[in-house]
Amino acid sequence: MTPAAFVKALAAFSLDNVFNPYADVCAVHDRADAAESRRRNLRTYLAASADIGVDTIWMGRDLGYRGGRRTGLALTDEYHLPEIAKRYPGCQSRQATRGPAVAERTAAEIWAVLRVIDTPPLLWNVFPFHPHEPNNPFSNRRFTARELDQVDELNNALIAWLNIRQIVAIGQDAAQYARRFGVKVITIRHPSYGGVREFREGMQQLYKLPDSAVRRATQATLI
Repeated sequence: MTPAAFVKALAAFSLDNVFNPYADVCAVHDRADAAESRRRNLRTYLAASADIGVDTIWMGRDLGYRGGRRTGLALTDEYHLPEIAKRYPGCQSRQATRGPAVAERTAAEIWAVLRVIDTPPLLWNVFPFHPHEPNNPFSNRRFTARELDQVDELNNALIAWLNIRQIVAIGQDAAQYARRFGVKVITIRHPSYGGVREFREGMQQLYKLPDSAVRRATQATLI
């Protein structure tokens, strides 16, 4: 497997009520070359992750309409695109949409932790696309079992290629899915829906961080 081959396989998917950021172009927000930009974002991110030897995945559920739908990168919003090359040298990230960068609260919490740990993980999702409600592309919904079956083989290939040894599941949906891969799974509370405090505490315990480290980094993110 190569990053280029993996991204090409992702771009080939077409599912009802699912936005594929590596193939689809949003008529409201995207630039004309948005899908190409997101393919490059992910391709160079995967290559950079392999180069630094990541062996851990932080796994969310799926792409959100304010985050990965726009960037093509899991758990990452446009506001944090300029930071990626600092943590993943060689990643060439570019905003694919028109107008000012859009921020997402979950991404702010994720990137606050990334700032203060030594070795970054691969950021990924159980379902690497943006599932939405019918006739409402700017909504979020949970993927179906049938949709998940479509990407299971690619997730297996990604984990095997990077020799992933540990998955930090962000939320119970990710934890339930991650157990099938036969690697160590650690579950952290998702920061959405009132879970910020438990998310920060879980990451502080996992990475042995000072109590105030994540809070300070989050405040820096939101300034």
